[in-house]
Amino acid sequence: MITVRRPIPLDLPDMARLLNEIITEGSTTALTRPVTGADLGDWMAFAPGRNAWHVALDDAEKVVGFQWIEPEATLPPEAANIATFVQIGRTGLGIGSKLFDATRKAAKALGYVWINANIRADNEGGLIYYQSRGFQDYGVIEGYQMANGAVVDKRLKRFDL
Repeated sequence: MITVRRPIPLDLPDMARLLNEIITEGSTTALTRPVTGADLGDWMAFAPGRNAWHVALDDAEKVVGFQWIEPEATLPPEAANIATFVQIGRTGLGIGSKLFDATRKAAKALGYVWINANIRADNEGGLIYYQSRGFQDYGVIEGYQMANGAVVDKRLKRFDL
C-alpha cells in the first residue's frame, strides 16, 4: 500500500537517491547533475508558503516517489510549476495518482488557479502521466539546452484547478 504525506528531514536522503537514479538514467528529466538531500532541503525552503511537497511511501516507509509545486518566474502568480518523480520500475502503479491528489488539494489551498507541467517532449511516460491527470497542451519550448549541453524540446501542459 502507498501512503502520501509531507516529507520530513529523514526522507531527504531517500528522495535524493530516487532522483539520482532518474538523473543517471537520463531520458526523463532535464536535471543533469546529481543532487543531495541537502539540495532537496534547500529546494523545499524556496518560496515558503507558496510551495507544497509530498512523498509517496511503500509499506516499508521507503520513498517511492515525490512531487512538488512552486511558483516559477516565467509563470503568472496564479500558476504553480509541478515536478514529479517516481522510482524507476514503479511507474504505472498509482503512485503518481496519489501524489497528484495531494498536490492538487495543496495547490487550491495555496490559492493557485492552475498548475503548469514543463515536460521533455521525448519523455513519453511523463507526457502520458500528465495527460491522464487532465493536463492540456498549451505550448512548446523548442531547442531547450540542458546543463549538460543536450538539446530537447519541451511540452507545456496546464491543469486548471
